[in-house]
Amino acid sequence: MAQNKSMDESLKLLKEKSQSGKALLGKEEVLRGLRKGLVKKVFLSSNCQPQIKSDILHYSKLAGTEVVELSLNNEELGVLCKKGYFVSVAGILDA
Repeated sequence: MAQNKSMDESLKLLKEKSQSGKALLGKEEVLRGLRKGLVKKVFLSSNCQPQIKSDILHYSKLAGTEVVELSLNNEELGVLCKKGYFVSVAGILDA
């Protein structure tokens, strides 16, 4: 139950940050942010491609950034971020 509550809070945080412009969407944007040390938290969709997931996990580990694997698929993550396209990777700039 505590993990479910934590997941709901993470989704709420992601939704707020994406609407306020404090989120990066897409693999390239998030990787660029991780390399620069700007990203504080990364979210991966449930059907994120293995190679993308591997790259994100690698750079997140180097940057010391938390990675949250969501139960939402990339279509649902795109809807959550109010985008008209699928989103597999999202990152927030400040927590």
